[in-house]
Order: sequence, then structure tokens, then C-alpha cells
Amino acid sequence: MVVCFPSTPKKLAATVSFFLSGAVLFGYGLHLWHVNAAPQQARIKARNEFVRDRLRKKSGKI
Repeated sequence: MVVCFPSTPKKLAATVSFFLSGAVLFGYGLHLWHVNAAPQQARIKARNEFVRDRLRKKSGKI
């Protein structure tokens, strides 16, 4: 079995920095997803209510 790892401290530092950069970007993406989830759910709920009301009025079941 061949062990693949950076052979110099400089390569190890580069590998760690790339990994941490990716982890930070992933965490920021999760943060944005969490922040935007509630407004999207509110828009969906409002749209569903609008469609239901519209269908009730159209069918005459006011």
C-alpha cells in the first residue's frame, strides 16, 4: 500500500490551508442556507394561501 501524503512541511501547510478554506466556504454556505430558509418558507406559505383563496373564489365556495 502506498501512503499518499505531502512530503514536505510546505506541502503539508498548503494541504491544510486548502482543506480549511473549503471547510470555511462550506460552513458559510450552510449559514446562508439557514438564514434564507425561513423567508422562502413564508413565501411558499403565502403563495399556497393565495392559490387556495383564488380557487375557492373561482369555484364559488367563499
